[in-house]
Amino acid sequence: MKRRLFLCTGLALMLTASTAFASPTLREGSQGHEVRVLQQALQTAGYKIKNADGVFGKDTERAVAEFQRDNKIKITGIVNNATWRALKNIPAKPSRDVDTNTTAEKKFPPAPNGKPILPVNKVSDVIKTAKSYMGTPYVFGGATPKGFDCSGYLQYVFQKHGIAIPRTTDEQYKLGLRTKNTKDLVPGDLVFFETYEKGASHCGIYLGKGEFIHASTSKGVRVDTLSNDYWKPRFLGGKHIVK
Repeated sequence: MKRRLFLCTGLALMLTASTAFASPTLREGSQGHEVRVLQQALQTAGYKIKNADGVFGKDTERAVAEFQRDNKIKITGIVNNATWRALKNIPAKPSRDVDTNTTAEKKFPPAPNGKPILPVNKVSDVIKTAKSYMGTPYVFGGATPKGFDCSGYLQYVFQKHGIAIPRTTDEQYKLGLRTKNTKDLVPGDLVFFETYEKGASHCGIYLGKGEFIHASTSKGVRVDTLSNDYWKPRFLGGKHIVK
């Protein structure tokens, strides 16, 4: 039976109950990754925004105001904690592409937390699969080749090799053995970043030589380096999952 996906798939990464850190306040003139996630969340909820380009302009301000009106939030056009929380709890439209009966957790036993889960003889195949989706667009809440978010991409890739990992980044961060030193990473390990608030909110697969592959909001599935000016200061740590 197909069930609804909820916007909290992505926004829970901003609003985890275990942290007191506030989500970013966004308004006209704001730019960047957080704005793009906001725009895609509003689009998923059915509000019209022409381009999810990461620039908070009049079009985004109008959509935010409409969302606030519909959810009995003070209409300001400014995204505050109350607006983020309301977005988190709005159900998205049912998708024909996502069937919860065919998720990794349904097909295979869930991968255990806190220990390696990827056999070394599967590493090259997992990386090959990951690279085969290069260029796939980023879609908020996406978990199919039509569009991925970061954690949906990882779950889909590992599912292809019989390994069931959780759906969200914060849950995926519980996998494997933690390492803060990038020199300890080996191809196939997972890498995590803090982008919105304290804790894991973005993830990728380590390829070796300082590179990782991930679903970025700006350019979809692509390869970046851990030394990149954006990712280096946001690196939270790696998880050694290769056994």
